[in-house]
Amino acid sequence: MARKGRAARLTERAAFRPPTGRTLEESSLREQGLAAPEKKHGRILLIACGALAREILAITDINGLDHIDLTCLPAKLHLYPDQITLAVEGAVLQHRGTYDKICVVYADCGTGGELKQKCDELGVEMVPGPHCYSFFEGNEQFAQHTEAGEITAFYLTDFLVKQFDAFIWKPMGLDKNPELRDMIFGNYTKLVYQSQLSDPALLAKAQDCATRMGLAFEHRHTGYGELQDAVLHWGKSKA
Repeated sequence: MARKGRAARLTERAAFRPPTGRTLEESSLREQGLAAPEKKHGRILLIACGALAREILAITDINGLDHIDLTCLPAKLHLYPDQITLAVEGAVLQHRGTYDKICVVYADCGTGGELKQKCDELGVEMVPGPHCYSFFEGNEQFAQHTEAGEITAFYLTDFLVKQFDAFIWKPMGLDKNPELRDMIFGNYTKLVYQSQLSDPALLAKAQDCATRMGLAFEHRHTGYGELQDAVLHWGKSKA
């Protein structure tokens, strides 16, 4: 029997299933991701986390970057960060033959440097920073907050506010065992909501999340931060 190619073997592994979602509904982005459009030569493909889909599409639309396509891996991979690198590698191998340029819209995201190493091996660029909270705020600014002692903050973005129960409350078992709240969040002092959109409803929901967690609340409107810088840079430097 002929030996299967690496891309085919990766596709069969549980950690890499090509995205199947076709909508921007948060539950679909969480579970299925966002499938790539019909592949075309002469275009750029962004391989991103499903939690960033709306933001990336807004950036490309506002800036007229209509030569950029987007596919997103399921956002729920953040619950299993050891699978992110393999899934990204599989997506790059799946699409690299049909796109002129591929970029990865993940930060390190708990991979311990493995994702950066793999992207370097594959010859693709990725967003710099430890996680999306950092590049939304600005990596330098976020590092300054950390150095100043902000190590007991719990961060939420627009997507995570919308998906608070699915991503945080239920996976931690708090829907069934609310008495565990103080044990789980006892070392945190505040919830920082980094908003990308100015949405009063999301702001109110973020405040409610802080109340449920028993934390003080702080709101910072970051907009798209350095995510926008990266997408604009890639959009202007076609391979």
